[in-house]
Amino acid sequence: MSKDVSELHVAVLAGGPGSERKVSLASGKGVAGALEGSVGKVELVDVEGPGFDLSPDVDICFNVVHGTYGEDGQIQAELAGRGIAYSGAREESSRLAFDKVKSKERFVSNGVSTPASAVIMIGESAESPVGLPCVVKPPREGSSVGVHLVHSQDEWEKAIEDAGKYSDDILVEELIVGKELTVGVLGEEVFPIIHIQPRSGFYDISNKYPWMTGTGGTDYFCPADLSPEITKSVQDEALKAHQSLGIEVYSRVDILLSEDGIPYVLEVNTLPGMTESSLLPKAAAAAGRDYTNLCLRIIELSLAQ
Repeated sequence: MSKDVSELHVAVLAGGPGSERKVSLASGKGVAGALEGSVGKVELVDVEGPGFDLSPDVDICFNVVHGTYGEDGQIQAELAGRGIAYSGAREESSRLAFDKVKSKERFVSNGVSTPASAVIMIGESAESPVGLPCVVKPPREGSSVGVHLVHSQDEWEKAIEDAGKYSDDILVEELIVGKELTVGVLGEEVFPIIHIQPRSGFYDISNKYPWMTGTGGTDYFCPADLSPEITKSVQDEALKAHQSLGIEVYSRVDILLSEDGIPYVLEVNTLPGMTESSLLPKAAAAAGRDYTNLCLRIIELSLAQ
């Protein structure tokens, strides 16, 4: 494309049909506002599913449709089929990263440190295959939807019942006790680590988005207060996880740092939250990139794919 970024017509895609619709719309509003005045034209498009309408002169779609359809390779395949440029990870890496079971298999085969796990089908196992305590997760949801920390048999049964609302197969992981961290990756750049400290419980949807749920809350520390050695090991593991999935452009890697200083990768988010107060923009700001600069750099790297 011969146009300069400042001349581009950018369509910000937000919303989607999945459980993260409200979060996605907030991301879309933020990105559109950040790009206003820095690109030729920007419009916010509320995407409800396949076949959405776009202006014929759109140069690139900035995709922030989190979760189902937007983050799982579907919208990437549709845009590629329509010959329209788009931001972020391509179809194959999006599908891989969105599936926690398949991405964990890739982590293991590439030597990425990740909690021990097993996959069960609903109704298949009366107890945890990795023992207690454990973590129960639907493999293809975001924002901690359907995720449960399980410490007892009674909690196990309730967790499986809830997770089963989202998937027939369930990922069961060993529970790692330690600090919740997240690391942004943009191209070859690894951002400063964010330490996520929920005020109660774990980093579930109420603690992530108290503005949406009316409950919960979390404190964030960036850069995380870690030794230089631990900082390097966490950032190295994050980049290794990002690269193991073949992710293009950018991602945010969620990590648990155990009490004995070992980083365990939980998942890689190819479409992390992009409101001005979201974690990736927080980390970018700590690295000297403001919100608008981050969005523009994502566009530049995406057009180079």
